[in-house]
Amino acid sequence: MAYTLRGRVESRVAAALAPLLVSCALALALDAWWPVELAGLMLAVGLALDAAYYRLVPYQPGWAALPLGLLELGLVMGLARLLQVEAPLPGALGFFAGSWLLAQALGHAVFPLARLSYGEDGGELGRVGPGAAATALVALAAAGGVAWATQPPVVHLSAGVHQGPLVLDHSQHLIGEPGAVVRGGIIVKADDVTIRNVTVIGGDHGIQVDLSKNVLIERVSILGAYLDGINVRRSEVTIRDCSVSMVGNEFGQGIDISFTADLEPSMVENCLLTGGQEGIFLDSVHAMAIDNHVRQTTLRGITVTEMAMATVDGNRVEDGVGIGILCSDYSMCDIRENSISGIRRDHESSDSMREGYGIVSHYFAHTEVEGNEVSRTRHTMGAFADAYITSR
Repeated sequence: MAYTLRGRVESRVAAALAPLLVSCALALALDAWWPVELAGLMLAVGLALDAAYYRLVPYQPGWAALPLGLLELGLVMGLARLLQVEAPLPGALGFFAGSWLLAQALGHAVFPLARLSYGEDGGELGRVGPGAAATALVALAAAGGVAWATQPPVVHLSAGVHQGPLVLDHSQHLIGEPGAVVRGGIIVKADDVTIRNVTVIGGDHGIQVDLSKNVLIERVSILGAYLDGINVRRSEVTIRDCSVSMVGNEFGQGIDISFTADLEPSMVENCLLTGGQEGIFLDSVHAMAIDNHVRQTTLRGITVTEMAMATVDGNRVEDGVGIGILCSDYSMCDIRENSISGIRRDHESSDSMREGYGIVSHYFAHTEVEGNEVSRTRHTMGAFADAYITSR
C-alpha cells in the first residue's frame, strides 16, 4: 500500500486512541504513570518514523509491518530507558505488543472495511481522521496534566550542611545541589520518595526506609553511620550509584534490606561499599544485587539469608575476611558472573565456613552458580548443613 503522509499520520493516531485510553485506565489502577508515558512515547516515535517512511518507504508491502514494528520496539525501549520511564519490562513489552497487533488489525481489516476507499486514499480516513486525532491528543493531554499535577513535589537541598535527621513523611523528590550534606541521617516513612545527589554523615543509619514503596536512592554518599549505611525494612527500594563507607565500624553493614519477600523486588546496583561486617545483607527478601563493588568486609561481602530469593550478578567482592558471597537458610540464590578475590581466613573463628571461601551455600540453601571467577582465595566454593550448589 502506498500511504500519503496524511494517511500515515491519521492511521497512526487513530490506532493509538485505544492504547492511550487503556494506558490512562492502567495508570489509575496501578497508581503509576508509566503506562501513559509509554503510550505517549510510542505515539511520538511512531509519528517521527512515519515522517521518514513517507520518503524512504513510498510503497509499504504487508510483510514489512513486522521488521518495521521491531524497529519501533527497539527505539521505544531504548528511549524509555534513556528517559528513565519506570516501566517493568514484561508490562512494557506486553503493552507494545498489544498496541501493535491492534494497529495491524485496524490497518489491514477495520479501516478498509469502514472506508472502502482507504487503500486508494493512501490511508487517509476522511472526516474521521481529524476527529480521531483531536480525541487522541485530548486524551494524552488530559492524562499528562493529571500526571503532572499529582507528581510528588521536588525539594532542592541547597549546598552546605543540614542538621538531621531529616524525616520524609510524604511523597517527594529530595534533590541535593552540589555540596549538599545532611548530618545525622535521613528517615523515609512514605511511598514515592526519591533521594538523589546527597551526602549523609553520621546517624544511627545513614538512610533508613520503613514501610515504604517505590523509593529510589540514587547517587548518594554515606559516611560514618553508627549501624547501617542504608537500612530498609518492609519496603520496596531501588538503590543505585551509591557509595557507602563503614571503615572503622566494627559491627556496621553497608546496605541491609530485610523482610520484603512478599513485596516487589528491590534492587542494589552499581554501588561501592567499603568496610564494616557485611557490604550487602539481604534477609527474607526478593532482591537483586548487580554490578556492585564490595571490599574490606570483616564477616561476609554479600549475604542472602532466611528464605530469600536473590540474583547476585556481576559484582566484585575483594579483600574481605571469611566469606565472599553467602547463600543461607533455605534461600534460593542465582550467583553468576561475579569476581571474588582476596578472601582471607578468619583466624579468630573456629567456624569451618570461615576458612576463606569465595561462595558458600549453607543450611538447606539452593545456590546456582555460573561464570564466577575466584582468585587469591583459599577455597572457591563450599556447601554446608544440607545445602547444595549446582553449576549451569
